[in-house]
Amino acid sequence: MRKAVAEAYAAGILGDNAMGSGRRVDVHIHAGAGAYICGEETALMNSLEGRRGNPRIKPPFPAVAGLFGQPTTINNVETLAAVPHIVNRGAAWYKALCLGNPKSTGTKLFSVCGNVSRPGNYEVTLGFPFKEFLYDLCGGPPEGRRFKAIIPGGSSVPILTAEDCENAVMDYEGFITAGSMLGSGGVICIDDRQNLVRQIARLARFYAHESCAQCTQCREGTGWTTRILERIADGGGVPEDLDTLLSIAENMTGKTICVLSDSCATPVVSGLTKFRADFEALIPASRSRVTVAGAA
Repeated sequence: MRKAVAEAYAAGILGDNAMGSGRRVDVHIHAGAGAYICGEETALMNSLEGRRGNPRIKPPFPAVAGLFGQPTTINNVETLAAVPHIVNRGAAWYKALCLGNPKSTGTKLFSVCGNVSRPGNYEVTLGFPFKEFLYDLCGGPPEGRRFKAIIPGGSSVPILTAEDCENAVMDYEGFITAGSMLGSGGVICIDDRQNLVRQIARLARFYAHESCAQCTQCREGTGWTTRILERIADGGGVPEDLDTLLSIAENMTGKTICVLSDSCATPVVSGLTKFRADFEALIPASRSRVTVAGAA
């Protein structure tokens, strides 16, 4: 990045007379410390100002009073990378990159990981069929396995069953219709060897670690959720834990300054809703009830 910026200054793209515009344009690179919470725009601004990366209460919004109190626009690299192409080729060209839904146009990068034959980064036009993406581009699940669950937009969005993905399309509205969200485009594939409790516990542990601890619901809720999930995964859970997890999730959702708390609660709720049998399979009392009922 530093080398690229130096080249831009040398070429006159940046500096006193950027591209002959008569205006000065500067680019400054700030190295982050790896805090997940600084992906939230106001936490990022706090970090850039040399303060702790805690999200800010809004309003004011960054476009009104952002970095150092000045109007600020924050976008990710993927968005900014599309701007020169739109400026050079026109909005109509970009809008034409569409597979049927005029509300979702252009292309999107998807990062695929987990139990899948060809993990990696893929760029597809929004509206691409999700089933075709998973099986044709990404190669489907490992040989002899089948997909059990897919998280289509990063760990903070609702988990989908393999059946949910059959007719889903890869755009903003399409994933909402399927019961999830496009989010960051981080596709996590989980095959039928996996128990969802262990996977969700791993996600919760991450959010508990990355919480800035500013809000009580997030600070306490992420840790409490993690402890219950890990206890269930270790075979020490009780049936009442499932209702407790849902109650905690309800109190974590929509009640904090940023959505990290919601991000922890979302996979828990969707996991319990769609894969409750995975939870019950790890709870001794639940297994006993199933066995007795089957014998009867």
